[in-house]
Amino acid sequence: MFFYRRLKDLREDSDKKQEDIASVLNITRQQYQLYESGKREMPMHHFIALAKFYNVSLDYLAGITDSPNKIL
Repeated sequence: MFFYRRLKDLREDSDKKQEDIASVLNITRQQYQLYESGKREMPMHHFIALAKFYNVSLDYLAGITDSPNKIL
């Protein structure tokens, strides 16, 4: 799974709008939309912020694993 598909799934599962997630990242909705559509690569600090926000592992967010559990 591509990371941008996972971004959309997590956002929709948490009943958030793109504006809500853009606010978490302190970016515009348009910039976030580019990440979620796969048209722009997302910087690592945004991956970290979203992993914390959704309480999932970076591997899950990146689509490397299907297990959302954080590894401590």
